[in-house]
Amino acid sequence: MYPATPPFLSVLPATVGVVNNSAVPDRSAVARLQVVALDCPDPDALAAFYAAVLGTTVESTEDDWVQLAPVAGTTPLAFQLVDGYRPPDWPGTEHPQQLHLDLEVDDLDEGENAVVALGARKHEVQPGETFRVFLDPAGHPFCLVRA
Repeated sequence: MYPATPPFLSVLPATVGVVNNSAVPDRSAVARLQVVALDCPDPDALAAFYAAVLGTTVESTEDDWVQLAPVAGTTPLAFQLVDGYRPPDWPGTEHPQQLHLDLEVDDLDEGENAVVALGARKHEVQPGETFRVFLDPAGHPFCLVRA
C-alpha cells in the first residue's frame, strides 16, 4: 500500500477505515488532524470569505489567528496573519502553492457564481473538465469540484 517507511517515521502513515458509514481513525495513527491553517495578510477577511463559502461561522479569534467552526465533522480551517505575505504563484514554481483546497459542489456554474460574488477570482489556467480553479481573496488557489 505504501512505499518503504520514510526514514523520519517509525510507523507507516495512518489510514482511515469506514465502520457503519462513519470514519474511524486507525488505532495505529500517530496523530489526528486538528486544523488546516492558511497564511494570509488579513485573517478576519479571509475567514469571512471561507465562512460564507462553507456555510459556517467563526469559532475563535486571536490577534493573529481566526478559526472557523468545523462543518459536519470536517477538519476546521484557520487563518494566520503573516507579515509580508506573498500569495502563491500557481502553476508557476517560483513561489509554489504548497497546498490547495478542493471544495465539492453540486453544480460548477452555480458554485462559480457564488464564490466569485463572495470575492474569489477564476484562475486563467483551467486544466480540467470536472473542476475549476479559483483564487481566494488572499491569492490561495482552491478548486470547486463537481460532486
